[in-house]
Amino acid sequence: MLLNVENMSCQHCVNSVTRALQALDATARVSVDLASKQVHAQGNFSAEAAVAALKDADYPATLLDIDG
Repeated sequence: MLLNVENMSCQHCVNSVTRALQALDATARVSVDLASKQVHAQGNFSAEAAVAALKDADYPATLLDIDG
């Protein structure tokens, strides 16, 4: 899935976003692009669960593409 996470600005943000998604699935693949503020994630979780986990970590996200 492809998510937009507007308030990422540093490596700490990247680590926090990655941890939030890997808490849902420890084997999840997470790739964060700070420049575009986009996150590619693949794991055993729904888009809704990913958005909720990021919101709980104070990184509100918007789903851009379920297959991205």
